[in-house]
Amino acid sequence: MNILILGGGGREHSLAWAVLQNPKCDRLVVAPGNAGIAAIADCADLDIMDGAAVAGFVEEEAIDFVIIGPEAPLAAGVADRLREAGVLVFGPSKAAAQLEASKAFTKQICDAANAPTAAYGHFTDAAAAKAYVTAQGAPIVVKADGLAAGKGVIMADTVEQAHAAIDDMFGGAFGGAGAEVVIEEFMTGEEASFFVLCDGTDVLPIGTAQDHKRVGEGDTGPNTGGMGAYSPAPVLSDAVAERALAEIIRPTMAEMARRGTPYQGVLYAGFMIKDGAPRLVEYNARFGDPECQVLMMRLGAQALDLLEAAAKGQLASAQVNWADDHAITVVLAANGYPGAYDKGAVIEGLDTLPQTSSQMVFHAGTATKDGALTASGGRVLNVTARGASLKEAATRAYEMVDAIDFPGGFCRRDIGWRALKD
Repeated sequence: MNILILGGGGREHSLAWAVLQNPKCDRLVVAPGNAGIAAIADCADLDIMDGAAVAGFVEEEAIDFVIIGPEAPLAAGVADRLREAGVLVFGPSKAAAQLEASKAFTKQICDAANAPTAAYGHFTDAAAAKAYVTAQGAPIVVKADGLAAGKGVIMADTVEQAHAAIDDMFGGAFGGAGAEVVIEEFMTGEEASFFVLCDGTDVLPIGTAQDHKRVGEGDTGPNTGGMGAYSPAPVLSDAVAERALAEIIRPTMAEMARRGTPYQGVLYAGFMIKDGAPRLVEYNARFGDPECQVLMMRLGAQALDLLEAAAKGQLASAQVNWADDHAITVVLAANGYPGAYDKGAVIEGLDTLPQTSSQMVFHAGTATKDGALTASGGRVLNVTARGASLKEAATRAYEMVDAIDFPGGFCRRDIGWRALKD
């Protein structure tokens, strides 16, 4: 099977790593890829937002299966264009991807499905949004309605902070994503991520994880795209997962099918869990980054079989084989991230590190310049390890972190702290 993965970050590197372990994979192409992906697969210079260009490439290269990594091509309808061409593709349609591309749409779906989530208001002008905040009080959450690369969410501790966030969003700080805003009740509890595969009819849970969004240790500072993650997430117990499936996931999938837009791909559900009761924080239409890295580390070769089953509508007969293990990933980010950050810093020491089924460094934002590995993004590397316990996985991961020479970067030293403190 010839496989094409669209994307070029840590998520796509981990997907490529897992796919290559499966003997079904004869050839793997990743577009555009990055320096780490280029070491294990062919990389292609392809506009992944152009469905016609992707379809043409698939035909020219005799690609059998396309896995779409990021949300932007999904929201642009690339999966639709490929399906029209008769290509087997993993990823939801443009209409179904609205579960991520529009927070207001997701709230409407939750209302129709009676799925528990935060109380909210949806606004298209700043004055009305500010009036709602003033009436509700703080803390409160202000979200850009559209895609904002994981950064369009402001947790406001005061009314004044919320008003400033509203001004920023309507002022263009998040581009078109902030043309509309959703303002939500501030939910308390512990947040965790639940990943399920969907084939339009059936749903198959494939793992839990907990991301660390804040840039600083102890979950402080501004939100980022994610500074690390671990799997499984103890707070998302089997009982909580079953409740989430019954009350949130399956009703959402039924409502999407009822509307004529069945969902096919991975559904990433973020939950706030309090006293064993999950409430939906958000849906994403793709694997989380960096959660994908810990999931792929734990799933290994079977990941390709599961993604193929979802794409073919065969999840009813699929199953996940879990080892009793744990995985953790630590993000090395460029100094200054998530604000303005430097690019081009040289990274050394990776060639001394193991590349095994228990220890891998997945590249997120890297490039090769004059023969040297350099940082080309805000989040640069995902240092990932498995272990029989989370503590063992964390020890392995941080030993690898300490062996990397990257003076232009930093990391959090407390990934997994909620689970490790117990």
